[in-house]
Amino acid sequence: MLVNLLRLVPDAALDLSPAPGSPTVKQLFAHIHYCRLFFVEKGAPEAAIPLPPGEWRSEASREGLVALLNESAVAVREAVRGRVLSGTPMDVHYDHPILMLQHNIWHEGYHHGQIKLTLKQAGHTLSDDDAGLGTWDLWMDKGRWACPQP
Repeated sequence: MLVNLLRLVPDAALDLSPAPGSPTVKQLFAHIHYCRLFFVEKGAPEAAIPLPPGEWRSEASREGLVALLNESAVAVREAVRGRVLSGTPMDVHYDHPILMLQHNIWHEGYHHGQIKLTLKQAGHTLSDDDAGLGTWDLWMDKGRWACPQP
């Protein structure tokens, strides 16, 4: 969902920020990547990959950000999967691995809204018809993500 939002952001809007002194759209995406990896490193170090050199860095390209977000999504998946299957809580912060996943969803949803508001303030409004297809609609498409039957 987040990668699809990133792909919808116009090139001219990647360096926009919602207010003076606030992170840019690019920096918000990089921050999300960093936070995912930070919580994996602290909670399930066996699934950790090295943290990038800065939390608010400005990745040079859209495709570079896509690669980072995909990489950190895999790390989160493996951390949560491994700890759920082993019945082991996270080392730090969370009594259950699903709580880390929930935290990530809330955190990313918060920044998702910041990004869309930044675009709107700059005149790059994404309509629900445009944004929905690649974001919310993906989750709501019953049958697309069907669980395997036993």
